[in-house]
Amino acid sequence: MDRSMNIVATKNVTSPVCDIDAYATSTLLDREPLQRAVRETAPVVWMPQNGVYATGRYDEIREVLANWQTFQVGGGIGWPNYYKEKPWRPPANPTETDPPHHDAPRRVLSEVLGMRTLRRLRESWMAEADSLVDEVLLRGPELDGMKDLAAAYPLKVFADAVGLPAEGRSNLLAYGDLVFNAFGPQNELFHQNARRLSELSEWVATMCQRENLRAGSLGATIWESSDRGEILPEQASLTVRSLLSAGIDTTIHGIAALLHAFATHPEQWAILKNDPSLARHAFDEIVRWASPFQVVFHTTSEAVDLGGLSVGKHEKVMLLLGAANRDPRHWDNPDVFDITRDPSGHLGFGMGLHQCVGQHVARLEAEALLRALVARVNRIELAGEPARGINNTLAVWERVPLRLELA
Repeated sequence: MDRSMNIVATKNVTSPVCDIDAYATSTLLDREPLQRAVRETAPVVWMPQNGVYATGRYDEIREVLANWQTFQVGGGIGWPNYYKEKPWRPPANPTETDPPHHDAPRRVLSEVLGMRTLRRLRESWMAEADSLVDEVLLRGPELDGMKDLAAAYPLKVFADAVGLPAEGRSNLLAYGDLVFNAFGPQNELFHQNARRLSELSEWVATMCQRENLRAGSLGATIWESSDRGEILPEQASLTVRSLLSAGIDTTIHGIAALLHAFATHPEQWAILKNDPSLARHAFDEIVRWASPFQVVFHTTSEAVDLGGLSVGKHEKVMLLLGAANRDPRHWDNPDVFDITRDPSGHLGFGMGLHQCVGQHVARLEAEALLRALVARVNRIELAGEPARGINNTLAVWERVPLRLELA
């Protein structure tokens, strides 16, 4: 019998069990076996290797995300339980705070990243995408989609918009890798990153201070909101830090996944060539099909029934977003990458109170880059073996070698 289908007594409850280590190297390189086992074993399972409950089903994850009163983020959105241990850094606000502490920073971020801002940025971001693609194509038809496009574009346009200096922006990738690894246990991945913990944390904290942000930038606007009393002065730098997280790591790896998908699904690129208005639609489909943000945790504020299982107070629940986004109970042909499908309702950006505040920024970044490419490139194909990275939380890419056939 498959070990993931065993039934054992755990916490005085007869619980369905998935006996896979969610943080084993083999799992982090290929999460599909874990996703399938958790999703198909039961609505909610116990993970003895990790000491948490988990669900990979769309309906149960949606229930958790919708009920912030019972399933809270104040215990941390990663595997460490802040109700039982001290966090290694100040919890992100609003990402890891519940109402009422969550509300003011969330309102400020929602305003800063609102549609008025995006309309103002749209023209310049489209022009930046055109310039970047032209520059890359001048070097020749082969490139690294990860380094030359997926990372280069957000690190330019979004970091400019936040108001960061041009120097040292590569630190954002290293810091993001550290943060998302820290959402898991203190395994080898965490300790590899922790060697630069002090350096990177100090750099980010310094960059988020008012004096280091360009006047008129999104970061400076957040500090101005503290002048008006909309948030506390001590919340301003943490809110700028959350702003950086909203538009960098998941966007970069989402765009890298999208470029890889088009290289391996040429018929989908042909569809986009025929109808470039599907660019934003295509990004939502990749966030569903190859979710960059694979797993998030919520913590129970009280004993609760979830999926027919009794879960005690202050217990972690692992939400396998990538599994839910391919749940056949909700999606038709979930394993098929199809930019013409309606991907609305996917959980790659979360939902409810803590839904990703930067999702519209990510969509605009991806749309601008795709429109620049589709106007110049007839075909995208692989020019070598892609390399996946490894991260406790994200599905990441190290290299996506591409060959572009010019229009």
